[in-house]
Formats: sequence, C-alpha cells, structure tokens
Amino acid sequence: MTAAPGIWQPHDRAFEQPEEVRFAAAGLEFECTAAAALTWAATEPSPGLLELRVTPDRRAEVRVAWRVPCVDATAFWAADGGEHRGLPPFWRRPRTAALEKNAPVGCLVGAGDVAICTFAGGEVVSPVRTRTGVVEESGEFGFWVEYEATPETGLLLRLDLTRRHFAATLAGVADWWRALHGPVADVPRAARMPAYSTWYAMQQHVSAESVERQAGPAAQLGCEAIIVDDGWHSDDRGRGYGYVGEWEPSPTTFPDISGHVAKVRGEGLAYLLWYALPFVGRHTALWDRVEPYTLAYKEHMNAAIVDPRYPHIRDLLAGHLTRAVTEWGMDGLKIDFIDQFAVADPPPPGPEADCETVNEGVRRLLAQVPRDCLVELRQPYVSPGLWPFATMVRASDCPLSPAHNRQRTVDLRLIAGPLAVHADMLMWHPGERPSRVAVQLINVLFAVPQISVDLNSQTPEQAEVLRFWLGFFREHAEVLQRGSFRPARPDLAYPQVTAQAEGTVITARYAPVPVAVPATGTLWLANGDASADVLLQVFDAGTARATIHDCRGRIVSESTLTLRPGVTQVTVPEGGLLQLER
Repeated sequence: MTAAPGIWQPHDRAFEQPEEVRFAAAGLEFECTAAAALTWAATEPSPGLLELRVTPDRRAEVRVAWRVPCVDATAFWAADGGEHRGLPPFWRRPRTAALEKNAPVGCLVGAGDVAICTFAGGEVVSPVRTRTGVVEESGEFGFWVEYEATPETGLLLRLDLTRRHFAATLAGVADWWRALHGPVADVPRAARMPAYSTWYAMQQHVSAESVERQAGPAAQLGCEAIIVDDGWHSDDRGRGYGYVGEWEPSPTTFPDISGHVAKVRGEGLAYLLWYALPFVGRHTALWDRVEPYTLAYKEHMNAAIVDPRYPHIRDLLAGHLTRAVTEWGMDGLKIDFIDQFAVADPPPPGPEADCETVNEGVRRLLAQVPRDCLVELRQPYVSPGLWPFATMVRASDCPLSPAHNRQRTVDLRLIAGPLAVHADMLMWHPGERPSRVAVQLINVLFAVPQISVDLNSQTPEQAEVLRFWLGFFREHAEVLQRGSFRPARPDLAYPQVTAQAEGTVITARYAPVPVAVPATGTLWLANGDASADVLLQVFDAGTARATIHDCRGRIVSESTLTLRPGVTQVTVPEGGLLQLER
C-alpha cells in the first residue's frame, strides 16, 4: 500500500489556503485536505476493518484520499454503477451521493470476488462526493471522499480491507449504517410477497374497472399487493406531468376511490397508490400558488419541482399522501421521482424556508409521510438515510430486460439493509414462450417480483409458469430475501447468484458456469440460461435424490445421482428447476 494519489484533476474544486494532514493506518497512507486545521483518529474494530474520523476546527469541506495497488482487480462496484462494472479512470468526474440520490459506498473487487477495498461514508443526508479510479501514472487505484464536516461530526469513513467476499463487505457497510443512524421498523410481510403493478400492463390507461379485473387473478396466482401507477389522477394520457400535483381521483375513471379500494382489498390484496412527489404540473390550479416556491422547471415534463425547504410546501405534499391512507383506505404509497429534488443549483431559500438545504427539506418532508403503511422507493434514491421512511425499494425501469433487472436487483440487495428489494415490473409479449417467461422470473429470483401483464389474456402455459414460480418465491421468501447472499462475478453482471439458510441453498444460473453442490441439505437450482446442460461441481462424494421440474413446475424426471468429486452433468430445461437432496 502506498501514498495517497495527490494528483490534481481539472474537475476537483480547489481549497482556499488548504491545510494538509498525512498519516498512516492499516498499511495505507492517507492525505487529508481542508481549508481548516485538521485532527484525525483511526480505530480498527477488528482486523482489516478501519474507521477514520477527520475533524476540522470549523465547518469546512474535508477531503480524505488514499490508494491501493491495482493488482488482480476485476471490477469497481458502486451504488449508481448502472451496467458498467469496469475499472474507471481516476480522472473521471466525481460521483455525488445525498439523501435523494445514490449512496456513499464503493468496492474495488478482485479475482475470486474478494473485496480489495470497500469504503463507505457515514454521512447519509448531505452531499458526499467520491472520486475513484485507476491512476494512470502509477497503476494504482485511487480513492477520495469529500464532504462538509463540522467540529462536532467530522468526516467519518469506514474501510474494509479484510479481502472477504465483496458481498460480505457490503453487508457489513449496511450493518454499520444501521448502527450509526439508529434502528428502523420491521418490514411487513406484504412488502416481501409478489405484487401486481399496472404500469407496463396499462400505462396511463388505468381505471377502477381495469384494476379490479386484474385483482382476482393476481391474488389467485400468488400476489399479495397491487400497485396502481400513473393515470388515476387525471384523464390526460400524454405521458407528461402537466396535470400532477392536485392528486384528486379522476371522476371519469375512479368515481368512487374508497369503494374501489375496498373491492380490491376484498380480494386479499394490499393497495398501493403512485405519486410523483416533487412535481406540480403547469395545467393544475395549484400552479400559481406554488410557482414562487420551486427548485426548477422541467420543460419536457411540463411541471415544476417544488422546494421542500418551505413548511407549507411540505404540508401540501405530505397532506395528499396522508389523505390516501387515512380517507381512501390505501395500504401503501409508491413514491416516485425523489431523485428529481437533486437539482444542480437550487435557488437560495427565501425567508419562509425553515432549512438551508434541499436535502434536509426532503428529509423533513418524508418524515411527514404516514409511517404505518407500505412505502415503495426506487433506484437511484438508495441512501440509507431513507430507510426510516420506506419498506421497499425497486429497481429502476428496464422493461423486457432480464439481465438489467437481475443486475439492478442484486445491486440493491447488497446495500438495501432492512428494506425489501423489488424488481422492476415484469412484462412480455403475448406470444412469448413459457420458458422465457420463467427466465424473467428467475432473473429476479432474489428480489420481490412485480407482474405487469394482462393476467386475463395469458395462455394456460404462461399462467402455469406464473403460478409455479410465484409459489416458489412465496415458499422460499425467507431464504431468497434474507438468507446469506452471495452473487458471483460483478464484472460479468452476476452470472450466478446464491442464497442459503438453515440447510437450504438456492442458486440461480444465468450462464453455463458450474454450480457448487453443498455437502448436506437441499440444493434448489433455477436455470435461467438457454443451455440445459448444467454442470454440478461436487466436492463431497455421496448420493442425492434429484427431481427436475420444467418451467411450468411439472416433474420431468426423478432419480438418485451418484456424486463423485469433480463435475457431474445433469439436464435442467430452460426456465426449469432442479431439487437435489442429500
């Protein structure tokens, strides 16, 4: 481990009359910079774990930098990494994480999926800037973290250098955040069960009648919630947001919202309603009232982003959401577009504002949202600062893209802490093969599936697939969602993912790579790849009872396998399932 980069980049802000402090800890050399006098403290709670606190003598931006040899590195994992898992150059623009967007965490992953260096910042509300990447001059990987710190808090940083599996180090970060910022409420069971969403199935053409037509079939197939998306509040079908903000049910399509909700709930489904929280549209009666209290106007959306630093704006927004729960009988809220509050240059707050930063305004706004109901958030707003205000977090939109849905849900699982992780809604063409429907479900096996097709028009074979795999999600939810979680090869978009608990191992295979067989217990192997030739990697000799199901859950074969150390091949159909009992 060598000295901190100290390489100035054009994107870096310069400190006025900077003070610098250099020190060594855990085999690393750190460089700290601020326009203030600095002190530092480093502790090692356990071997390979390092906690740093760098404290200025007055409020100031503080930057901490270090670097490690870029040896055997395969990927850089970040909460906002999207589909890119390569090694970025150090000169790339810094990332910013704040309450309303991203999370202050990253991991340099090495061969064998070990974490070479995982870092996280302790600040989860105010902006945290991070720069990470390959330092071309030295072949090292550089890091720096920067945010405004005070003498009371300092800049708090956690580094994991244990070289454990990268998923274990990120789980450690989530535990650390929870310990820092306090306990959160338990997530209700309904948040972890399959759901039906109207968005891809109906877009804005949603009505009480169309929702009720899906409710019964959804419950029969194994869903426990229905999420009604955009379109309920207006008769506009232009896909814009010019009519959002008043949040009154359309008298044309939802003439009796309370009675409608009661009917859906009578099918045994929880009911969640969508809100584009930051927006007030130009065509609403509210426009003139809120225009002086906006952060920005989005021309392409025909709506403004209102400013949560004003108490009366927060009361307006939170009042709409509260009404849905207390008057209409909603079980939950789908809160969309929180990331839109993160405008680049917000105007200075006026005299009626009660806080300086938009981040704090958003936090106060969410604290006013009903707490005794289901609340769905979405990538990219994944900060642990949002945990007290939500029960689930969903992958960002990726219609008909199983690989993206897999990667995004796995990324969420790694740092979601207590929240239930939901997949983006699943849709398919009416003519899709049943096995490919099953593949979509397998790609989000370790999250909560949301189904968004017309259930009344599914073929009998497609319906069988849904019934079988949603039943599997429900039966094994505890292992799938809360078991020990080990995704493989982030550099290859997770070609294999495993969860295990109490003698049960569940592995999903998305590429023709060998699957390890546990020495005892039950292995469930879901085949999400087109290849049916599945390789089992055996370490302990013995026998096992093998049951193979096709994509619809029908038993294809039952046999007793003799397992010898090495590789054994079995045939599992695309979208099918192997149960191996030892």
